[in-house]
Amino acid sequence: MRLLRNLAFYVAFYIGSLLITTASLLSLPFSVDMFRERVRDWPRWQRWCLVNLLGCRIVIEGEPLDEPALYAIKHESFFEAIDAPRLFRLPSVFAKQELFRIPLWGRAATAFGLVPVERNAGAKALMTMIRSAKKLAADGRPLVIFPEGTRVPHGERRPLQSGFAGLYKMLGLQVVPVAVNSGPVYHRALKQPGTITYRFGEPIPPGLPREEVEQRVLDAINALND
Repeated sequence: MRLLRNLAFYVAFYIGSLLITTASLLSLPFSVDMFRERVRDWPRWQRWCLVNLLGCRIVIEGEPLDEPALYAIKHESFFEAIDAPRLFRLPSVFAKQELFRIPLWGRAATAFGLVPVERNAGAKALMTMIRSAKKLAADGRPLVIFPEGTRVPHGERRPLQSGFAGLYKMLGLQVVPVAVNSGPVYHRALKQPGTITYRFGEPIPPGLPREEVEQRVLDAINALND
């Protein structure tokens, strides 16, 4: 039964993803709002497939703030990366610069408001990124980062990327850590039914020393590592 559920999930999710991606790119020249709504269809479809084909549950403990913030999210699988536009209202996600070079996808990422991150960028490029992020936050958009820099197996605790503390300092925003335990369900070839939980931690004010903010974020995003 699990094999059949997975087969149904993969066929439905990837065919649906192809259709939704195509629809979003076709709508982009006509309306940015329509394009953004089509992008939100992708995480909606992912959730539908998880719940109805794999028998999963998605639980959200807490909620985003009604004011500008930087959300630091645990990264265990592609689930939370795809789900960001569903979890937040029009989020601006920090993403690797290399992704913006992918044909078509790069244009779509720019149009949606993702923030390119050049890990070896000079001071000028870094300040351009910060100005862009501050403008997006001023427009009321939540900023989203996966501070571990890559997917981390469930239960494993890794230090945050060094750039996170610098970003926190320069943005001057409060940080909301978000734990998620998608790994055991989603990060495997043969996915399985289960519960994926988001847990929003307490907001962390701006201006704290690097060691303190990193420790508090690290503890909070690993709160579901049981």
